[in-house]
Parts: sequence; structure tokens; C-alpha cells
Amino acid sequence: MNPERDNITLIGSGLTGPLLAISLVQRGFTVQLYERRPDMRSVRISAGRSINLALSARGIHALREAGLWSEIAEILIPMRGRMMHSVGGELTFMPYGKDETEYINSVSRAELNIALMNAAEKAGATIHFNERCTGLDLRSGAVRLRNEDTGAASVVHSNVVIGTDGATSTVRTEMLKLQRFNFSQQYLDYGYKELTIPAGPDGRHVFETHALHIWPRGTFMLIALPNIDGTFGCILFLPFEGSDISFEALDTEAKVLSFFESQFADALQLMPNPVESYFQNPTGAMVTVKCSPWHVHDKALLLGDAAHAIVPFFGQGMNCAFEDCTIFLELLGRYGTEWPALFSAFENSRKADTDAIADLAIENFVEMRDRVADPRFLFRKRVELELEKKYPGRFVPKYAMVTFHRTPYSVAAQRGAVQDDMLGELCDSVQRLEDIDWAKAEALVQQKLTPLPGV
Repeated sequence: MNPERDNITLIGSGLTGPLLAISLVQRGFTVQLYERRPDMRSVRISAGRSINLALSARGIHALREAGLWSEIAEILIPMRGRMMHSVGGELTFMPYGKDETEYINSVSRAELNIALMNAAEKAGATIHFNERCTGLDLRSGAVRLRNEDTGAASVVHSNVVIGTDGATSTVRTEMLKLQRFNFSQQYLDYGYKELTIPAGPDGRHVFETHALHIWPRGTFMLIALPNIDGTFGCILFLPFEGSDISFEALDTEAKVLSFFESQFADALQLMPNPVESYFQNPTGAMVTVKCSPWHVHDKALLLGDAAHAIVPFFGQGMNCAFEDCTIFLELLGRYGTEWPALFSAFENSRKADTDAIADLAIENFVEMRDRVADPRFLFRKRVELELEKKYPGRFVPKYAMVTFHRTPYSVAAQRGAVQDDMLGELCDSVQRLEDIDWAKAEALVQQKLTPLPGV
């Protein structure tokens, strides 16, 4: 491998681009990033585009590998479980993991993006802002750009172009023009709108700090994640359309206020100008993207959301993209700059897993919206944690495999389905933990589950 002879262009300077750039520069490559947006370090981000994220094991591993973990850890807030808010204001806490060591971390997308861009520039990568990619010659690797301020057009040549430009990737759009390029996108019929609960008078969180708060309401929900400044970033998920409760139906200030008063009263009393924020902030859409191939010869590769965008309900979009970086760099160490072989190996090693987490994310949406307030569901979760204690390394909850371990997503999906069936057999006819047939549980575990590697 002679990285000094290879310069790499990354399209997109969101989260994944800067993280990958850091590790590529560390390996001797010259890296340029081109970002269509202005530099968020000097331009204020518009409201409604700063959604909080949940950082877990896969993302943490990638940050450790890049030497960034201690720095990023300073802007995180641990969330040890879900805090469910009933319509009447009663609270129910459900831990994420088997003990205090298993938790996820709330982080501001903007703060994390800024930290990664600072680290990328410090490492030696160059970021060009206000440069929109308008096209890519897949034979030569020439990238066409247009400056968003001046309108000036330019062309950049490099050995390799990697699209880290998200769900609406321009690099992927160019690949769509090729023969035998498979592409599908599926939008949820739900959208989201961001709101804020400010810090209390003392600058502290007004709800439990170390929890992800959920107001599950069957066909819709509100969630809130803590920020380090004492605020909560809230996200309201509603159907786009419908005559009852939807973004389409909630079209007046009076309707919105009545809706919040009846469904989220404890949150409403803590939100300044919630109705004004509702109408001012944009309504976002959520899409699942699957495509193949992810690469073209030795010139272009898709990575992260550009290759496999997923909906946010398992908290794995960022973590999955960061794990892409981990796998890509491991394969780079094996294949060097034999780009066609490296790109093929990367896709072959990731496609089944990214398809699996895309499906799991949609499945988890239903769980968060409909099931977390169901006593039967909560009982199954208690049994699940008890089985994990009794059979460590063998019975590992699906959520734990995805979030607290680096078990391949496809393996987590397969084992999770087997374990869901087991829980059905054990729980459906009983209502108390002491009534579980533990002898039957032992037989099912030994019969259906092998020890899980890496746990």
C-alpha cells in the first residue's frame, strides 16, 4: 500500500465523512471533504435540524479506534433506560440493559459533528464548505462542484471518491444511471417535528436526566433526549395524513394546543411557546434506502447512509455508519489500495447486516410507539433480563446484541426471532416471574441457542 500516492475525496462532511477522514489521514492518505452546507461552527443551525442521537457500542468502538473517545465522552449523557409517561403523568422506568454498565448515550448531532470536523482538520484533512456536488464521472472519478455562495463551478480529480453524503446521496444518484444498479427507498407514512424542553431555573434537567423519555400513545409518540446544557431535545412522531391525529389534521393553533393538553400535559407545561415551535419547525421525513452495488470499479464507493439509510427507531443509524468505517479500515489493512477488491469485500461483509438493521429499526418503531406501555410487554422484558442473567453469553436479548455488543446485525435479527418465540412459549400463559417454568426455559435455551461469540 502506498497511500501517499492516493488522494481520496469524500462527499459530505456530516458525521461519517469526518470520522473516516481522520483514520484515512492517519494512514497516510491525502483527504479532501466537500460539503454543500456552510460551516456550522460559524453559521447557526436552523431550528428543527439538530435531532439528538444515541451513541452505543459500535459507534464507541469506532471512536476509540480513531483516538477520539475521551474527547467525545465529554459531550455525552448516559441514558440507562426508557422512562414512559402515561397520559395521566404516571412514570414507568424500563432499564435498557442487565445492569448499570449497559446504557446508551445521548449526544447532540451538531455538537458531535463539530467535534468530528475539528478533529478531522487537526489530523490534516481539508474540508471545503458551501460546495455542492452536482455530478460525478464514474470512469475518471472527476467530481463536479458548484459553490453555493458564488455559483462558481469547478472539477476535482482524485484517485477515489467515497460518498458519505447521506440518504439523498448525489454519488448514489450518479450510480442510478448505471445498468443493473438496484435501488429501493421506502418512506414511512410518519413524519417528525423537533421541539425543546428548556433547562430548569437552576440549569438542570426538569425530568430524570439519565433516561430516554417516551410518551407512547399507540399511533403516535413523543420522545425526549437530554442535552448537556440541561435541555431536552424532543421529537414528535405523527402520521403525515389522517382525519384524526396527524400533521395534516393538526393545522390550527387551537388544535395543536388541545392535542398537547390531552396527550402530553406534563411536557406541555415545561415547553415555552410549543404551538409557535410546532408551526415554525419543519416536518421531517424518514426513509429506508437499500441499494447495490455500493461501488463502481476502483473509483467510487458508497458508505453510511448513502448506501443504507435507516429510520431512527433503534438508535443505530449513526452507529451503523460508524461501524462501516471500522469494517472499511480493517479491510483496507488487508487489501491495501487494491480498490476493486477492497470495495467488493466491504459490500459483501456489510450488506446482509445493514439490510437486517434497516428491518429491525422499523420493527422497533412499532415497539416504541405501541408496546412499551403494555404490561404484557414489560413482563416479557423482565423475563428476558432474567434469562440473560441465568444464561450469560447464550441468551442475550436482541436489544443488547444490537446496542451493547458488536454482534453482526443479521445474527442479532436471527437469534432475536428465535428468542422472541421462546419468550412467547414461556410467558403467554403466566403473569408472574415466579410462575415461569424455568425447567422448560433451560431446555429451550440448550436446544435452540448456542454460545454467542464475542459476548
